[in-house]
Amino acid sequence: MKNQTPGRLKTAAIFTATIIIGYILFILPNLFFGITKINGGFTGVNLLITGLFQFVAVCLLIYFSLKLLKKDFQYIGLSNNNWQRDGLLGLTAGLAWAALQFGWLIPSTGGAARADIAQMIEMMDGTLSSLLFYIGLGVIGGGITEEIFNRGYFITVLKDMFSNPRLGLWVASILSILLFALGHLPTNAVEWFDILVPTIIYTVLFLFTKRLTAPIVAHGIYNMSAVLLTYYLYFS
Repeated sequence: MKNQTPGRLKTAAIFTATIIIGYILFILPNLFFGITKINGGFTGVNLLITGLFQFVAVCLLIYFSLKLLKKDFQYIGLSNNNWQRDGLLGLTAGLAWAALQFGWLIPSTGGAARADIAQMIEMMDGTLSSLLFYIGLGVIGGGITEEIFNRGYFITVLKDMFSNPRLGLWVASILSILLFALGHLPTNAVEWFDILVPTIIYTVLFLFTKRLTAPIVAHGIYNMSAVLLTYYLYFS
């Protein structure tokens, strides 16, 4: 007799626990390095360690969660189908947002004086290794892990708990966007715009392609571009 998928109540419990633990795992290394100041705190190689920890820990969490739900990673959109088209779509979207933000928005809203840019500059020490570690965090912890968790798992599992698929998709997508944005702690209109626009782009890419390739590439390319452009435009 084949194993049946869990009922709605059990699915909701597994989903809720996974989301809560997932957010804790994302925050944990930041708190650890920020509080202990080991090896310089949240900078240098610790940035890469943070990204790798988030990737391994969160992906393991999702693996066991999906196993409990009788699902696999393909269910949440991890597939190599049409990867070239999806990759190109993501590359275009990521570069376009980076060009818009660094070509117009950031220079017109304070440039190096902005809190986010100042924080990025503070974590850079001018070395190539530091730059690569920062990119590693942005691509691995951000581009890959955040998309698997916030887009693939969150939207797919939550929407399937609804009897009405269309309503479920809307609710799951909007909640995914809002929670992801809130997780970046925006404090003013500019910061809300900065995080909501790319979050909506990544969500639309996921919903349009029904796969994670495009949003992962878009998010990773943007994060990498943001680090490089901040370094070359504002670091001194």
